[in-house]
Amino acid sequence: MTIHGAADGWVETSDGRRFWGRAGAAGLLVVDADDRVLLQHRVEWSHHGGTWGLPGGARQFDETAVEGALRESGEEAAVPGDALRLVFESVLEVPPWSYTTVVARVERPFEAVISDAESIELAWVPRADVAALPLHPGFAASWPGLEAQLDLAPHLVVDAANVVGSRPDGWWRDRAGAATRLLGALSAAARTGLPADLVLAEPPTGAGAATSWWPHVTVVLEGEARGAAETADGPEARTSGTAAHPVTVVRAPADGDAAIVEVVDRLRTGGGQVVVVTADRELGDRVRARGADVVGPGRLLAALDALPAS
Repeated sequence: MTIHGAADGWVETSDGRRFWGRAGAAGLLVVDADDRVLLQHRVEWSHHGGTWGLPGGARQFDETAVEGALRESGEEAAVPGDALRLVFESVLEVPPWSYTTVVARVERPFEAVISDAESIELAWVPRADVAALPLHPGFAASWPGLEAQLDLAPHLVVDAANVVGSRPDGWWRDRAGAATRLLGALSAAARTGLPADLVLAEPPTGAGAATSWWPHVTVVLEGEARGAAETADGPEARTSGTAAHPVTVVRAPADGDAAIVEVVDRLRTGGGQVVVVTADRELGDRVRARGADVVGPGRLLAALDALPAS
């Protein structure tokens, strides 16, 4: 474990267990296009030495879990953050300590290289073979839950008119401006992630269950709101050099509800899990009949309001 600063050190729980990282710890679970997971064979002198686990380590007090996982995996395995797309993260709480597994997909192939003294070897291991290895106990406990979510591809479809209209903040005076603010907030969410119970109607529970996701987000605009400005982030929202899914904007030529139904049909044809954000009962019934789930605007707005200030 590389010593960096004040956050490096052991934390002891009330039952006497010890965990590394005074600000908690984070690791990176990265999956490539061949469905292989990058694993680190830990040196014998390290905690649970000789086992296989994820590149990672202690977070610093001034960094997010994503930043910590990317920094540690870069130091230990030369993983380039800009080659990855964020998928979800899972937080294990062992008060006063926590460990966050950050899950990402490879967007651009790279060679993992041992770049510090903490690894015996690095290997791209087929998913089916991971459980057969002598795994770090913490990773072994969470792997079944993490692995079960790797094929999920949640989509959030936002009925912008309904969401904007649910908050009496003067949106009717400038519908395009109100829609622009919503797009900006959703772009920020694409960087930080959204709660799992918003993105999935029935989120998994137990060890390894995602606490937040970076979902595909589609926003449907209608009427005067079609004049909303694109966000300054461009087509790819990024966090710490790592991509999240872009926010897709659909400017409905006429009926926004019809456009939302078309989006749901397309996503469901591709096998996606779809949640539509709307309080419109008729629209909700239509999309449920097509296999989508529905959440109210208040759930989304509460999640956006809780985002850290940029």
